[in-house]
Amino acid sequence: MQSQTILVLGATGKTGSRIATRLETLGHDVRHGSRRAAVPFDWNVPDTWGPALKGVSAVYISYYPDIAVPGAVDTVAAFVCQARAAGVGKLVLLTGRGEHHAQQAEEVVRTSGLPFTIVRAAWFAQNFSEGALHGPVMAGVLPMPGGDVLEPIVDVDDIADVATAALTQPGHDGALYELTGPRLMTFAQMAGELAGAIGRPVSHVPISFQDFHAALLADQGPLIAEVLTGIARETLDGRNAHLADGVQRALGRAPRDFTAFAAAAARNGAWSQAA
Repeated sequence: MQSQTILVLGATGKTGSRIATRLETLGHDVRHGSRRAAVPFDWNVPDTWGPALKGVSAVYISYYPDIAVPGAVDTVAAFVCQARAAGVGKLVLLTGRGEHHAQQAEEVVRTSGLPFTIVRAAWFAQNFSEGALHGPVMAGVLPMPGGDVLEPIVDVDDIADVATAALTQPGHDGALYELTGPRLMTFAQMAGELAGAIGRPVSHVPISFQDFHAALLADQGPLIAEVLTGIARETLDGRNAHLADGVQRALGRAPRDFTAFAAAAARNGAWSQAA
């Protein structure tokens, strides 16, 4: 596969950027799937799909901003059809744990007729260090709905490692890897871990889903606010309060712990202004 091209969609995002870097370090030819790439890719402009797929052997599929966006599953289905017609040999799809739209997208890939791997992930730890919740953490608060629900939050680096293995190594075809961290945590516990890493207080503030939406609306705009609130309403009900073994099955090692994530992010300056 090293003589062939791997298309990484969302190559500027949390998972895609890490996967692209890993693939390039391994010596693979990577085509960055983003609107600003040399060969542009835009989910909303199907005319960009063909050039991005030309000569590609495998594709990492990550839909921006989330597969829960209305019409996203149909868009992914159209893209998968075009990928099959272009001669793509492998699909690796990122989905969200406990989301019904994600399961619909998984079925699209599963029935595509192409070799595939599905990477189904829990909530990202990096949402606190480089995502929508970075700003509140910098301000010393973690405002989250869901009460004391337990979440097996996962490190994005684990997602990137699993996806990279699925794209480049044999033995992953047809696999569904459900990825979680190694323990269940409340958001209050996460806030405590973040406080310890940053070296200043971070307090969990239980809020309603309406207030969660309002805060995101002011900071992220209407689309992101609607999508993330919808995901929170759907998934922060206890359905994901159990661990999965996807990281162990895919990589032969345990997933990274949230404490290690927070310490590494702090060392790398994620919250340097707060510190």
